[in-house]
Amino acid sequence: MNNCARVREEDNALAQLIVLFDATFFDEFNTRLIRGDDEPVYLPAGTQTSYHQIIFAHGFFSSALHEIAHWCVAGQKRRLLEDYGYWYCPDGRNEAEQKKFEQVEVKPQAIEWAFTIAAGRQFSVSTDNLDGAEPDREGFTRAVKEQLNTYIDEGFPPRAQRFIAALSAAFKTAPLSRSSLTGEAA
Repeated sequence: MNNCARVREEDNALAQLIVLFDATFFDEFNTRLIRGDDEPVYLPAGTQTSYHQIIFAHGFFSSALHEIAHWCVAGQKRRLLEDYGYWYCPDGRNEAEQKKFEQVEVKPQAIEWAFTIAAGRQFSVSTDNLDGAEPDREGFTRAVKEQLNTYIDEGFPPRAQRFIAALSAAFKTAPLSRSSLTGEAA
C-alpha cells in the first residue's frame, strides 16, 4: 500500500472514530470528539461552545483513544473543568514528577489499551517524558497491564465499557479478554 492510500485509510478510520464517539455519547453527555492541530485538551461547554470537546492531538488515532480514555475516567464534576482539573507537568519531568505522572496515567492507559484492541490496533504505553528523567517503561507497562487485567476481570467504568462495545462492533473485533493481550505491548 502506498503512502497516499495509508493516509486515506487513516483519515477514514479517524472519521469513523469521530462519528462513532459522537453517535455513542453526544445525546447523553453533550460531548464531541474533535480533531485538533496541536496539543490535546478537554474543554467543557461554555459561552464559546455549547457542547463539551475532547480535542485530540495532531489528528492521531492513538491520541483520540487516549483522550477518550481520560474522559471515561473523569467524574461528572471533573468533566466541568478544563482538562478535568488534572495535574499535568509537561515533558522534562524529574524522577518524582515522572512517577506521579505514571500513577495518574495507569487507569486511562489501561482503558486506552482496551480501546486499541477493540479498534484492531497495536497499543504502546506512553511515558511522555523525552527530555526528563528516564522512565521505567517496562515497569509502567506492567502496571498498565495489571490495571487492564483488573478491568477485564472486574469490569470497566460504564462509559469505557460502552465505547469498547461500540469499537468492537464498528471495527469487527472479538470481545475483549485476557487472551486479547497476547502479543500486545507487554
